[in-house]
Amino acid sequence: MSNRSRIMVVDDEANARTALAELLREEGYEVETAADAFKALGKLEAFAPHLVLTDLKMPGMDGIELMKKIRTSYKDCAVMVMTAFGAVESAVEAMRAGAVDYLTKPINFDELLLVAERALEQERLRLEAGHLRARLSERFSTGNLVGNSPPMQQIFKVIKQVAPSRASVLITGESGTGKELVAQALHENSPRSGGPFIKLHCAALAETLLESELFGHERGAFTGAVSRRDGRFQMAHGGTLFLDEIGEISPSVQVKLLRFLQEHEFERVGGTQTIKVDVRVIAATNRNLTEEVRVGRFREDLYYRLNVVSIHMPALRDRPSDIPLLATHFLQRYSRENAKPIKGFTADALDALTHHHWAGNVRELENAIERAVVMATGEYVDLEQLPTTVVPTSQSELPTIPGSSLEDIERYAILKTLEATGGSTSKAAEMLGISVRKIQYKLHEYNAAPKSKVQAVSNREGP
Repeated sequence: MSNRSRIMVVDDEANARTALAELLREEGYEVETAADAFKALGKLEAFAPHLVLTDLKMPGMDGIELMKKIRTSYKDCAVMVMTAFGAVESAVEAMRAGAVDYLTKPINFDELLLVAERALEQERLRLEAGHLRARLSERFSTGNLVGNSPPMQQIFKVIKQVAPSRASVLITGESGTGKELVAQALHENSPRSGGPFIKLHCAALAETLLESELFGHERGAFTGAVSRRDGRFQMAHGGTLFLDEIGEISPSVQVKLLRFLQEHEFERVGGTQTIKVDVRVIAATNRNLTEEVRVGRFREDLYYRLNVVSIHMPALRDRPSDIPLLATHFLQRYSRENAKPIKGFTADALDALTHHHWAGNVRELENAIERAVVMATGEYVDLEQLPTTVVPTSQSELPTIPGSSLEDIERYAILKTLEATGGSTSKAAEMLGISVRKIQYKLHEYNAAPKSKVQAVSNREGP
């Protein structure tokens, strides 16, 4: 049998210790033995066992004390105790102190193998879950918000200070600046990190669907509601709910959201049962909510409930010193993902990246670097691998059209951006800093209207 798990047997009875060790070795385990707890502690670091099988009653230091020391210094090691028949109370005490299981003497070897394998499997699953949590924490920690500029350093400071609290946070800034990363960093660095992080893009749903997504619905609440469904608030119980593009929600949904923030309760759509949940709300918007409040499109009381703490993400053009750091960060990530040993950028490529306007902010930069990595054939990314939007050619530059109206130019910008994104309205909206609904409305308007001068120029240019 091939089994490379390591087990340490600790027992002051030499015959019992030797017999157990030999039986476990025959099953393929690596085995080390110790005649008492002190000798066991001396061998732990060198042997690094996955499981310690220890007798409870030993001179000098008993099994419970040994287990406590192991759990303090070697957290990746499981401990299982052996006790004489009739001393089950001591075994229960050991379980409360952290033992994964116990066996009574004389040891039934078949039972030992079953219990040991179960304990080792549980320890493997625990370690795997720990590694996954560590990777998740690394991905969504402030370490993924790259920047040495003063604005970013201030944001890191605020995240560290605000994350442990229960306060609602409003994150503002243009599309693509990293607002969702800030929300994730707040969650992962909070006491709620073990709970769910649920997100909802408010601009992507119609009013009735948004209300149902947030609060859930009862069967028959509306056409198509064939069964009861929990909403995002219930899904986020014990964790964090991130509401992106909060400025897009309707007045009726604003009222229900305000009630939840005040009372932490709600009813499903079509229901009467009041539901209470423990959820921290983090919201984000690329709109000026102060102006939205002034003109009456957003409730003032809701604005202040959401804006207990405010974090503003600066546009990339306002922190150009961070562009080389971000570009290198994305280069390393996509080089690993694509198994390409790319060392860096040429001077010309880095200069072009640094001086580009980056209307789509960090998201646009990330997309440009991913493309460059995919297209690269050497050890360094050069101008040829960068998108034409970063290194314009005479064919891709915006044409000058004398006499064109602002409406014509807006149409040109929307249509050309849709062309560049393969027809994706969501990506185009992010790059242009407008809502998906506005693009859809404009496309409907364009289909109903005669072609403008700008559209005619766009058609003449070809694909």
